[in-house]
Amino acid sequence: MGQMFQGETAITIDDKGRLAIPTSYRDLVARACGNRLVLTYSPFDMGCLYLYPQDVWEKVRDQVNALPRTRSVNRQMQFKLVGAAAFVEPDGSGRISIPASQRSACGLEKRAVLLGMGDKFELWSEQAHHAQIRQTLSDADLGDGLLDLQL
Repeated sequence: MGQMFQGETAITIDDKGRLAIPTSYRDLVARACGNRLVLTYSPFDMGCLYLYPQDVWEKVRDQVNALPRTRSVNRQMQFKLVGAAAFVEPDGSGRISIPASQRSACGLEKRAVLLGMGDKFELWSEQAHHAQIRQTLSDADLGDGLLDLQL
């Protein structure tokens, strides 16, 4: 499909639990997925939700659902990604509603951060985002594949 979401945007969640998709992404979201998005938990980070275009989501969902349910880690992935998935569609003002249960579980309040992460967005609570930014990588964290990066 060729969409590429990147960048960091500080956003506000209104009293009704809605956030406005940044104007710089609205046309891309409309073209890429017909404004059909899926919001679900990050299985890796507290304080973060994933926001997928529907077609990207369907591939992720199918891969996760194909995992054997006999392993606990697979069931957790299915629980967090598939079980909690909510379809959302921007309204005429470009706003999407974040389910109250997801806002509560992730600590999403008035201020949040939306990150474009290539084929999806990540929606972070402001506190969790700040905690992630403050973390640094040490030499011990870098595997062989990362040592050759030209950053």
